[in-house]
Amino acid sequence: MRDILDEVERWRQSGERVAIATVIQTWGSAPRPAGSAMALTAGGKIAGSVSGGCVEAAVVESGLRCLSTGRPERLRFGVTDETAWSVGLACGGTIEVFVEPVRGETFDTVRTAIRDGQPAAVATVIGGAEATFGRRLVVSDDGTVTGSLGEGLDTAVAGQAREALAAGAPKRLEPTPEREAEIFIDVLQPPPRLIVVGGVHIAIPLVAIAKTLGYRTIVVDPREAFGSAERFPDVDRLVSGWPDRALGEIGIDASTAVAVLTHDPKLDDPALAAALRSKAFYVGALGSRRTQEKRRQRLLEAGLDEGALSRLHAPIGLPIGGRSPGEIALSIMAQIVATRNKGAAS
Repeated sequence: MRDILDEVERWRQSGERVAIATVIQTWGSAPRPAGSAMALTAGGKIAGSVSGGCVEAAVVESGLRCLSTGRPERLRFGVTDETAWSVGLACGGTIEVFVEPVRGETFDTVRTAIRDGQPAAVATVIGGAEATFGRRLVVSDDGTVTGSLGEGLDTAVAGQAREALAAGAPKRLEPTPEREAEIFIDVLQPPPRLIVVGGVHIAIPLVAIAKTLGYRTIVVDPREAFGSAERFPDVDRLVSGWPDRALGEIGIDASTAVAVLTHDPKLDDPALAAALRSKAFYVGALGSRRTQEKRRQRLLEAGLDEGALSRLHAPIGLPIGGRSPGEIALSIMAQIVATRNKGAAS
């Protein structure tokens, strides 16, 4: 849902009624994982997706009904027979989708948490007593609980939501003899960040690609001619400061990637020393293998150990033979995505 929050908020601010469809379970070769979401308006606007395009039209029909009736719907799509007008998944998998009108309080809580860089878990009643169908409870990373599932469910489900939040993965609670309700707990993480040290030519397409992939982008460069708003009109933040000090002020967490591109030891080395000591999931540096050997020796002399240096991706980027700034930027972003996905899967 994180990817569609801004679009949904824009629609709501303009007075449009909005429904959200969320994948709550998958079996087999499903095109999108649990937690994937699509939003739609009564006026026909769409953001996000719940499949590779196979079932979106049917989901839109359901969403329009929800906006008309005010009641959620639960849909299941399996294998299509691939006739011209059938609805199903050609990939052979099966998905379940929960469709509901957007409700103000819990949506606002989730959006605020993500905007502030905090994860949140959203528990939704997807089955059971009709009176509780669609009710939501949001547990923020700071422990705040918003909303209610009713029927004395809040305390136990909030505990399950905190477990899902700690694990960083969605969770489904099947009905039990003590609890009739079936509950889906989605975990929403703030967007990953890319910090680019050096507003060089490669950084311009790199920031653009990262933004397309949903990364929050920050460019650090003490040289005003390089780190200017004219060069980076769409970057989320420009920081004009010495790299090591700037990285300390920004704060680097486990959802941050750092790409060091200045090719100037006076700027690169302090930035790398700070980044390699941090929790960043990715640290890469521009330069040839010969440049890397010299850089490695300098960083060892500066006090970094072999373990820290083993985290450094240098020469930066996947070996796709890129020559232009855009191609090199693509190779860098591909390596960042591969590193992050490998970490998430481990």
